[in-house]
This record gives sequence, C-alpha cells and structure tokens, in this order.
Amino acid sequence: MRARLAIASSLISLELREVILRNKPLSLLDISPKGTVPVLLLNDNTVIDESLDIMYWALSINDPEHWLIPNLASDINQLITWNDGDFKYYLDRYKYADRYPAHSEKFYREKAEYFLIELENRLAKQPFLCAENCCLADIAIFPFIRQFANVNNDWFQQSKYQKLNQWLNKLLQSQLFILVMEKYPTWQPQDKPLIFQPLCSK
Repeated sequence: MRARLAIASSLISLELREVILRNKPLSLLDISPKGTVPVLLLNDNTVIDESLDIMYWALSINDPEHWLIPNLASDINQLITWNDGDFKYYLDRYKYADRYPAHSEKFYREKAEYFLIELENRLAKQPFLCAENCCLADIAIFPFIRQFANVNNDWFQQSKYQKLNQWLNKLLQSQLFILVMEKYPTWQPQDKPLIFQPLCSK
C-alpha cells in the first residue's frame, strides 16, 4: 500500500500486475526469487523489491506534495525504522496471536503500544508525525497503524490514542488512499498490460 501511495502521489504511470501470493506467478519469482511484494522492475532491468525503497525511488522522480523534508530526514528515518522493526514485530504477533502462543494477544498489543505512545505524543504537538504537513513518515507508517487498528477496532477507537485515531481517519478519508485502494483483477500471463495511472495527487 505505501509503495502505491508514493507512486500515486508522484503521478508516475506504470504497468500493474496484481498477484495472489498463495499462487505466485513464475514471472514474479524470476524477477525477485524471495517472492514478496511489492516488486518494481524498471526499464533498465533494475529490481526494487522493498516497499520503502520504492517510495524513495518514486519521490526522487517527483515529489509534488513535498513528502521528503531534507532537514527532517534523520527524524523521519528513525521513526520509520522503529515502525518497520520493533513495532511491526509485535504487530504481526498481535494480528496472529494464535500462531504465537508464547504470549497473549494483550501482551503483544502492549508491547506495540510503546510506538503508539510516541506517535500520540507527536500528534499532540502537530497535525502530522514530523511536521505541520504530511511527509514520508506519515505515509510509510500509516498502513501499519491501519492494520493495528483493524485487529480490534472497538478497542482502538476507545483507547487513549485519540490524536492517532484522528490522524488515521484523516488519511483513510484522503482521495489518495481511496485511489490506491481500487480493486484490480488478478494478473494472468495472457493479459494485456494494465496501466496504473494516478489521476490525482491529493
């Protein structure tokens, strides 16, 4: 999701191949043997197979909403690193607590909450995570907070993280999010190219 958000914001058009991971096409594995998504294949055959790297690639070409804030790059990077590291580790266990019986769902949620506390404190001071305006950190982290909220939405909405709730809802209601959440048919080798062509950047 975050890769598509960055590509859409950058107004870059590309060929889209929607796949089902339990039935990975051979062409995906040929490009990236690790078989994860997203995978971006450039015209020069360069492969980018990490979502954050795809975001940086897209924004390096065009960043009309100024998500890259050079003087805040260190803060943005540290926050995303926390999200992609410790927070995601506990988020995955919170989502699928039955697969990780060493601890309870509540235990994993409370461990993940250390990150939520940091985000809530930031949002108490400003509308977005690192600045007055939306930036790379917000878009890179937003899909994971959405996942967290969806595990137990009633709990999340009633929690002490009210600024985070407001921030999440603002992003969920954005035209950009609605655009990238459009459903596409699963790609088949015989299909004609499907072009992902953003129509807006808001």
